Amino acid sequence: MSLHGKRKEIYKYEAPWTVYAMNWSVRPDKRFRLALGSFVEEYNNKVQLVGLEEESSEFICRNTFDHPYPTTKIMWIPDTKGVYPDLLATSGDYLRIWRVSDTETRLECLLNNNKNSDFCAPLTSFDWNEVDPNLLGTSSIDTTCTIWGLETGQVLGRVNLVSGHVKTQLIAHDKEVYDIAFSRAGGGRDMFASVGADGSVRMFDLRHLEHSTIIYEDPQHHPLLRLCWNKQDPNYLATMAMDGMEVVILDVRVPCTPVARLNNHRACVNGIAWAPHSSCHICTAADDHQALIWDIQQMPRAIEDPILAYTAEGEINNVQWASTQSDWIAICYNNCLEILRV
Repeated sequence: MSLHGKRKEIYKYEAPWTVYAMNWSVRPDKRFRLALGSFVEEYNNKVQLVGLEEESSEFICRNTFDHPYPTTKIMWIPDTKGVYPDLLATSGDYLRIWRVSDTETRLECLLNNNKNSDFCAPLTSFDWNEVDPNLLGTSSIDTTCTIWGLETGQVLGRVNLVSGHVKTQLIAHDKEVYDIAFSRAGGGRDMFASVGADGSVRMFDLRHLEHSTIIYEDPQHHPLLRLCWNKQDPNYLATMAMDGMEVVILDVRVPCTPVARLNNHRACVNGIAWAPHSSCHICTAADDHQALIWDIQQMPRAIEDPILAYTAEGEINNVQWASTQSDWIAICYNNCLEILRV
């Protein structure tokens, strides 16, 4: 799908509700496809799958389905070759795996590790392992992280049945865990990090779960809400504190001391996205309506200013850099999704 002929730089979609969770499809045959989750403060929420029509160069909603509670995160299976079923995962009260077809989206499995109780501790986030798409990790307000194994089972008729099991569950923090992300280091399957309400970034290795490494602690012990690994250099990660106006860049080889602070935002930062194709570019988005792209290659010298700034028409609550289309960034604010050519 070539949009270069038309050469529009921005495409916009307006949803019928406030958009919170949002992500790009990864499959090579579904290029300008994204999933959006509603943020409605009640049980009934929605997920929409939208795609850019080449002819009209407009976004079209291909599919809407119901979701209990708002989705805290949405991810498509990280399948760059298109060899797995077309799956989508969402977190909220549980981790759900959905199968997407041209006509409908169907719940494939619901992953719940509190089998013995009706109580569920809401999931704050999850990550889908890029090296092994049969691995997912979830983070929860109950202080734990859970690593799940997926099985894409035998083909029955024309359908592969997908099921999941708990590979391991661990107490990751002293308080709520707010985000989890697999690292590409050491083969990309075994290492992950998490952040949480105790203000720490912790690193884990599935082969040695008896101990973890604290990479960083917020000086004021403010909760850390997000963490994001550099896509090209597994030594670097970015994190941000609750209500914080800066993004902290960390180097795992130099624990506890930030190598850079990105602090041009005038209101609290809500999202971080590293460039998929470059180790020195990162995008941050905030309540000041701004999405800023930074070049951090002069670290550890201070990084004063971003190299690009885009001002949206509202507070930006999510930013995602398309992993397979590295010149496109998606942001959402209010009820709008915008994709921006960079």
